[in-house]
Amino acid sequence: MIAFPTRGYIDPMLARIGDRISAFFRATAPDPFVIAVLLTALTFVLALVRTDSSPGDLVAAWSSPGDGVWKFLAFSMQMCLILVTGHVLASSKPVSFVLGRLAELPRTGAQAAAMVAIIAASLGTLNWGLGLIAGAIIARDTGRSLTKRDIEHHYPVLVAAGYLGLMVWHGGLSGTAPLAVASDVDIQRVMPAGTSLSSIPVEETLFSGLNYIVTGGLVLIGPIVVFLLMPKSGGIRAPDFKPDIQENVESEQKSIVPRFLEETPVVNLLLAALIAVWAFGHYGGSTREDPSNSLLTLNSVNLTMLMLGLILHGTPRSFINAVEEGARGCAGIIIQFPLYAGIMGMMHSSGLTSQIAELFAGAANERTLAPLTCVSAGIVNLFVPSGGGQWGVQGPIVVESAIAAGVPLPKAVMALAYGDQLTNMLQPFWALPLLAITGAKAREIVGYTAIVMIFGLIWTLGCLFLL
Repeated sequence: MIAFPTRGYIDPMLARIGDRISAFFRATAPDPFVIAVLLTALTFVLALVRTDSSPGDLVAAWSSPGDGVWKFLAFSMQMCLILVTGHVLASSKPVSFVLGRLAELPRTGAQAAAMVAIIAASLGTLNWGLGLIAGAIIARDTGRSLTKRDIEHHYPVLVAAGYLGLMVWHGGLSGTAPLAVASDVDIQRVMPAGTSLSSIPVEETLFSGLNYIVTGGLVLIGPIVVFLLMPKSGGIRAPDFKPDIQENVESEQKSIVPRFLEETPVVNLLLAALIAVWAFGHYGGSTREDPSNSLLTLNSVNLTMLMLGLILHGTPRSFINAVEEGARGCAGIIIQFPLYAGIMGMMHSSGLTSQIAELFAGAANERTLAPLTCVSAGIVNLFVPSGGGQWGVQGPIVVESAIAAGVPLPKAVMALAYGDQLTNMLQPFWALPLLAITGAKAREIVGYTAIVMIFGLIWTLGCLFLL
């Protein structure tokens, strides 16, 4: 039997790693909005230096309603809905009840870490917002259960395990890049005009053999690593943390009729029934207008999640409260996506996109372009911490690079997706809801998530190189 090191060796080492990584980000990484503005300025300067575009040309391209700052308006709403509908589903009473019961199952800290990771990663493949919020809830509840039952555990490892849904999400049903290329409509909404890209069905991306292997491996690697990282003794137990609860006093001041309408399930069921009729026709295939488009698109995923959230919350009041909580995480999307669209507009109109694509294609071959794309996407994600925003900025480069190097476009799209998700383990941008729910701090978990990321990166790059 293998004897794994105890906390006496593992925990101080990882704590130092976490502190250093967190300190590095605190010292070097400003708010993502600031980074988006600086990237806009950098793109403007590069386009002036590297192309024949004039300042007036670049300003016109940046402000263009077709390919400039306003191009991502519909796309931004789709991204917001993915986050909000996932949050709504995870915070519903039935899901919370199931998570609470699961929290009682583990008998050791290591078992608890593995269970939390499996749940977070599995739900993350269904919807990244669902995986993020449910992962936070199960981590918090499991930690409280272990403390109550006097079982040794290290709470930061549990919280890190609850964040692992963000390391697999882009290979799942809410993956931005593969869904954004699954229909011609979504391609036109995001990619620059004139981009040589036909719709790529999800059978070639999300449901490909490559993605089954890569994502399936990541879903298994995460739980194994956090199982081994959990100290056997002397860990930090979960605190008796209770998030602020804001009571809705507005509804108590309303008359009986509006209160009845807000607290009856009939309203939710009416809208859910309407969506159910659409779902029957869409997934059944009998009323689909364009059979060439994929069943799974950003719109179809969001509508399906909306229907489930309406049903599980039961009443409009419960549903709206959950929506308001989830919408708090959309601030970055709302203000940053127009800037990303402007960056893409300047790059495409000036020819800078083609230059960077040719550079990538010249530095790689058919076998190495996908791993190189994955690594570059991971780096870009540290500065553009949004799968949707990153696809808008880097997507055109990846498409042109793949065409030039003779790499299949589905593989190139997934390579970008994998790189984007892996460095979420270093980038705490999307961890804020998780940290608020669990009461943990970013510096307490980054050391652990970084270790998981290293194993995940090795697995992903190996698969991209060999398959």
